[in-house]
Amino acid sequence: MEVKELGHLVLYVHDIKRSAEFYGDVLGWKRISPEGLPVAAFSSGRTHHELLLIEVGPDAQDLPRGPHVGLYHFGLKVADSDEELRGVLAHIREHGVKLTGTADHTVTHSLYIEDPDGNEIELYSDVADADWRSDPHLLLSPIRPLAL
Repeated sequence: MEVKELGHLVLYVHDIKRSAEFYGDVLGWKRISPEGLPVAAFSSGRTHHELLLIEVGPDAQDLPRGPHVGLYHFGLKVADSDEELRGVLAHIREHGVKLTGTADHTVTHSLYIEDPDGNEIELYSDVADADWRSDPHLLLSPIRPLAL
């Protein structure tokens, strides 16, 4: 067996309306499912859906804080340059999204945020001259402060 690509991500959320607005209006994913259901599907157009949100209600257990087994974060490529990433930073700030961190990973330049339920999301651009295919050790480079 060989994995061809990461197909989609499914997240449980407290409030479907709040989360659908975040992923659609703030992050700009196209909603492909009808409104009024306890689910919301989104696609960038690459495949049938890349993100599915399922409402579990306000009484569902929150995500654990600190180190724990399970999802740490997921990454979304949102830019092709630092200039575009600066625009993304301005956009998320305009929408009141708290920036929880930044990083220069040598191969990517990254902004970190959380969705309304506390899932951490890495918004990144690839670094054009970082040839990780020829030098896979670049993936393990020390994390440096991001200078945008």
